[in-house]
Amino acid sequence: MRKKSDFVLRIALIIGDSLMLILSYAMAYFIRVHVDQRPYTFESQLADFTRTIMFLVPILLIILAALGLYKKSVFLGKSRMPELGRIILASILSMAALIVYDFFTGEELFPVRIVALTSVALSFVFLMAERILVRFVMRQIFRKDYGTKRVVIVGNHKNTEYLADYIASSPESGYRLAGIVAAKKYIPQDLRKNQYSSLKEALKKARADIIFQTDEKSTEYVFKQAVNRHLLYYFVPSEAALSSHFGELELVGNTPAVLVRLTPLKGSAAAVKRIFDILFSLVALIVVLIPMMIVWLMIKLGDFKHSPIYKDERLTRYNRKFKCYKFRTMKPEYNGMTAEEAFTKMGKPELIKKYRKDGDYIKNDPRVTKFGRFLRRTSIDELPQLVNILKGDISLIGPRALLPGELRDYGDRSLILSVKSGLTGFAQVSGRRDIPFEERRALDIYYVMNWSLVLDAQIFLKTIIIVLSGDGAK
Repeated sequence: MRKKSDFVLRIALIIGDSLMLILSYAMAYFIRVHVDQRPYTFESQLADFTRTIMFLVPILLIILAALGLYKKSVFLGKSRMPELGRIILASILSMAALIVYDFFTGEELFPVRIVALTSVALSFVFLMAERILVRFVMRQIFRKDYGTKRVVIVGNHKNTEYLADYIASSPESGYRLAGIVAAKKYIPQDLRKNQYSSLKEALKKARADIIFQTDEKSTEYVFKQAVNRHLLYYFVPSEAALSSHFGELELVGNTPAVLVRLTPLKGSAAAVKRIFDILFSLVALIVVLIPMMIVWLMIKLGDFKHSPIYKDERLTRYNRKFKCYKFRTMKPEYNGMTAEEAFTKMGKPELIKKYRKDGDYIKNDPRVTKFGRFLRRTSIDELPQLVNILKGDISLIGPRALLPGELRDYGDRSLILSVKSGLTGFAQVSGRRDIPFEERRALDIYYVMNWSLVLDAQIFLKTIIIVLSGDGAK
């Protein structure tokens, strides 16, 4: 819950903003037609007008997101002025966007100017009212310690004292003070019970979600600890460094802190990606439902004892284990066996080392049925993973889901596990099984650190081409 609280907050705001925008434009139209006593010459079509606004809401939400209205620091900050100004601007730009749409489509969305002007005023009022309500609810939830993030502060600096004081005295901020690693003189007297002698001890006992570092000592080590545990890492810069900070600058109380992100796939970007995953998986499951039923039946006819769906334990974001669904492609006599057991049973133990070295893959795998080879060659065996996407276990596009055993020898696993695994990904479209295992992992890391919607679109299109051509199929 703690790791998802920011996501839940953004989803609540997106849903609330959508409803308020629709309501404000529909009410502006209604006021002109049914409240304003002046005669009008246009034909009243409130239902059609509202449906068009609903269709255009995603464009309006993009405007709100571009203005930073889904940033937690803006929404839960002490001052309301930044949010107030942005909502005023968002109301005006939203109306302008609809006027541009009206001009190019000729739909006469606003039959009279007063509807557009009233919409601006109402959207501002409704958006502010909705956000006040959401803010009130979230702060009540935070006060009850639901969804709050546990913070460990590291560093011998005056900012340690400022941050500790603010977090301890502001339960509605969404933070909880879990530990402090600093000399006593930098810790408020009443908070010294939260002191730990080392960062290692604090992270072991405090169950932290965030690390704030207030000095520049051992920053590489502290950052690495955050990466390995999938924690957010904030660096509180000195006055001299503020002018050249990197990352995203936030105010925690009155203290500037730089959120150092491992990946751009956070916040609003993650929300957009999740919405796309849900829509895609739903549509895809409807389209391929009958072919999947036929494949299921053909596998079942060849092996009545086992389920046609194979469930394999894999890892996804934050090192979470999940059951990855695939159509069963193995011969019945090797069902339920590890690769080591199966290759030993068939008298080919020499294949074990090659299989593991190549990232759990071997060409012309003798364990696979003829029909299974067809399913793998056409990637049909992976269609059940659409259910994993719908459930939120994985994303359509992301790094390949790691096996738990792969973690032992893989040094940069924490970077890969900072985002959801994917059905397809950068490594797969760059050669699938034709490139070495280490190179595939390097491509996965590149994807994590350089994610963008454009990159996802490129991977998606390449995946379609590769699947249709069979190029690089396993």
